[in-house]
Amino acid sequence: MTAAGPGSAKLTVVLVHGAFAESASWNGVIPPLAAAGYRVIAAGNPLRSVSTDAASVASVIDSIRGPVLLVAHSYGGTVISVAAAGKDKVIGLVYVAAFAAAVGESTAELTGRYPGSTLAETVVQVPLPGGGVDLSIERDKFHEQFCQDVPADVAALMAATQRPLTHAALTERATAAAWTDVPSFFVIPTADRSIPPDAQRFMAERAGSRRTVEVQDASHAVAESQPAVVADVVLDAAEALAPEG
Repeated sequence: MTAAGPGSAKLTVVLVHGAFAESASWNGVIPPLAAAGYRVIAAGNPLRSVSTDAASVASVIDSIRGPVLLVAHSYGGTVISVAAAGKDKVIGLVYVAAFAAAVGESTAELTGRYPGSTLAETVVQVPLPGGGVDLSIERDKFHEQFCQDVPADVAALMAATQRPLTHAALTERATAAAWTDVPSFFVIPTADRSIPPDAQRFMAERAGSRRTVEVQDASHAVAESQPAVVADVVLDAAEALAPEG
């Protein structure tokens, strides 16, 4: 592959985490991308609303010189689909156990469209001072719900560092769907207990995915349990889409 050298404006990979996770969830994916010469940014996702979260990611995109490859996990997929709309520098979208919502769809709606998600049974609500609620996964249920294929000590750390998502973000409808115009790639963990694999297959097919990789028996946290597989798909997207020169 032709990789981007230090200081190059060739390609920046922006990683966007989803709900009940944080930027460090990409720690296993980042080294292979950096080793290939790409600049990598693990962007913070506020998890407050689709519109404000997309605006936050869009500001990261705007700060970057050169083309951008967006990679998202879970709810982050809804965010990048909105954030990338109208951004010519975004050359590709990689959805990792992620939502690719159409205009007018919400993350909650897509979760319930196919059977298989047990997420609702594990979520607790915390009232917010200004109204609304935050959603988190119960600590004692986190391992089996979110990341059943990682060691217990790793799962305990992930549960302790999880970041909550507002219920409003879960139900807010997408106002844009960049995947209708931007090439997409999908990673689908077949043992995902949060987003039904059939829902992910539907979204990948609808988006016209350039490459869809199913990771057998992998959990929703596939970027942490199988980072090499995820990195391979990201590198494949970068190689296929990055401009020469």
